[in-house]
Amino acid sequence: MSHIVRLKTQTQIDNEAAVWTWRVDSGRLSPAERGELDAWLRADGRHRRAFDELGRAWSALDRLSERQQDDDAKFAACARPERRRAYLGGWHWEAAAAAVLVLSLGVALWLAHRPGMQVMSTAVGQHRHVTLADGSRLTLNTNTLLAITLTPTRRDIYLRRGEAHFDVVHDASRPFFVHAGDAVIQDVGTQFEVRLNSARNINVLVDEGQVEVRGPGAVRALSAGEQLLIAGPRLEVMPVSPRQIADDLAWRDGALVFQGEPLSQALVEVGRYTRLHIVLTGPNIASLPISGRFRTDDVPGFFQALQAALPVRVSRPDPQLVYIAPR
Repeated sequence: MSHIVRLKTQTQIDNEAAVWTWRVDSGRLSPAERGELDAWLRADGRHRRAFDELGRAWSALDRLSERQQDDDAKFAACARPERRRAYLGGWHWEAAAAAVLVLSLGVALWLAHRPGMQVMSTAVGQHRHVTLADGSRLTLNTNTLLAITLTPTRRDIYLRRGEAHFDVVHDASRPFFVHAGDAVIQDVGTQFEVRLNSARNINVLVDEGQVEVRGPGAVRALSAGEQLLIAGPRLEVMPVSPRQIADDLAWRDGALVFQGEPLSQALVEVGRYTRLHIVLTGPNIASLPISGRFRTDDVPGFFQALQAALPVRVSRPDPQLVYIAPR
């Protein structure tokens, strides 16, 4: 008689974590149910990780609600006066359950009792293309969270985590704003990318048209072929070649392109597309240049190519750990 242990898929675990997150948020757990939750969390390390990640995403949405009024006041100069509402405050537990489940699966949610608000996310290693009701197209990169509000007078995107590309249908009567950390980017008929590294570390790349960026204490106008780097109070504009733009935006097609970047820098990028913990041992190999085009959904293939092209050895002492050492 054979004994086969069937492991749960990550999707099954995400679904279970979403149900538990909803039940905790509803405040209706009995002592017995609390015991069941504790047992579920202990049963598999992946349970705890999924539960914690959903909790962080949920907290991010709460912060979105808290910061919306601050954003409006801070950047009032670039917005038409209008009466705003607190879109995310006071959700009922039914909506909370749906939102958490949506975040775990990385699909969009229209909040029926909050017209005009759409929440989107992607999981680690996932990217997706979305077309808005106005025809504008959004592409979300790995591990991204954003919310969208569309009203008759304006369009607002709140990027709270990750990276997104925007192909905007221009409408002078409905300006298009992207809020990312301490910056607000206004479309002027544009295709552009925004990467949020932290609230005060933001990259804006324009591949077509123009944008206006309101950063900490300054305003910058960007045209196609320009990139703005925001690092704290410093704003730096630099030219970007068409080839660089194509390489930087290759993630939209599921690819990463390196043109001689140091190995340490390349590993930071690859690390965004996997849950693996990557450890680079030995300073002498950190500066090794790496070139090539790699698939974002084939991280193992990247490590195989790395070992074949460079004098390094890749080892996996643990399923979640990768060591890269000199060979």
